[in-house]
Amino acid sequence: MRTNLHQKQETLNMIKRPHWIPRPLSNYHPAFYHAAIWMHRCCRWLEWRFDGRRYTGTTSDSVLPYRIKKHKSVLVRRYKGVDLALQLNKVENLRIVVERVNGLLLRPGETFSFCRRVGKPSRRRGFKEGVELCRGIARPGIGGGICQASNLLFWMALHTPLTVLERHHHSFDPFPDTGRVLPFASGATVMYNYRDLRLHNPIPYTFQIRLWMDDKFLNGELRCSEELRYSYRVYEKNHRFEYRQGQYLRHNELWRRVIDKHGGGVTVRHEHLVSNSAEVKYVPTPERFLASSSIQEMGVAQDPEDA
Repeated sequence: MRTNLHQKQETLNMIKRPHWIPRPLSNYHPAFYHAAIWMHRCCRWLEWRFDGRRYTGTTSDSVLPYRIKKHKSVLVRRYKGVDLALQLNKVENLRIVVERVNGLLLRPGETFSFCRRVGKPSRRRGFKEGVELCRGIARPGIGGGICQASNLLFWMALHTPLTVLERHHHSFDPFPDTGRVLPFASGATVMYNYRDLRLHNPIPYTFQIRLWMDDKFLNGELRCSEELRYSYRVYEKNHRFEYRQGQYLRHNELWRRVIDKHGGGVTVRHEHLVSNSAEVKYVPTPERFLASSSIQEMGVAQDPEDA
């Protein structure tokens, strides 16, 4: 029997790349790049229309009582070769994101879509040129830098029972670590609208996303209508650099410990979250390369709670 789900999937498949074209269109000629983006966006618009999901749309000024996870990230970082003006523009772009997302409720059964909620970055909407990472290079782009907000949201979501339906990480590592406090590739890149961050709430409690900015930081927290039984500690495992065919690569895995708060803080299980690989656009120092290799050989799970 043909179901509505099958009919929706057929509709989405109509504009996807035909199977007899083996590579993405943009690989054949640069002129196809924008056409490929248009095709991806049309596919996502149809998906939003026909996928049957209930997307978030309600905000509340009232703060839910239980804070599940809080985090903050530095607004302006000084990278070699990156115009400071683009960093300052990024701050203005993030203000628009904060206005769109702060206070948003994620009710039972609902799905949060970063791209759907924030919308398409454009000059008309007040977005400015910031740094965006695209096709292997860092370049100016309208709305550049808003990935800092999706990075923060993804990291916080990993500390909750929310289901990550969609997440992408950059396929390359552009800069050496500078004051890194989180594991490599623990963020989520977005590109309107086909590279999205989507979170689903599978439990019978309501979550709330809160974002705000001060002079130095983008701040965020996930709150809940009820106290949760389990807490989560995310850690990195098997981080390493690799040199292959004249190119440096970087790999790691993200795991988390699930802790029963009502059972004396006992770890009930370890969950594998995601494996990451990226092309490195700089030369790692010998110390970093050798240190990461030794971690891989020993299989050390770098959980700060176990240190």
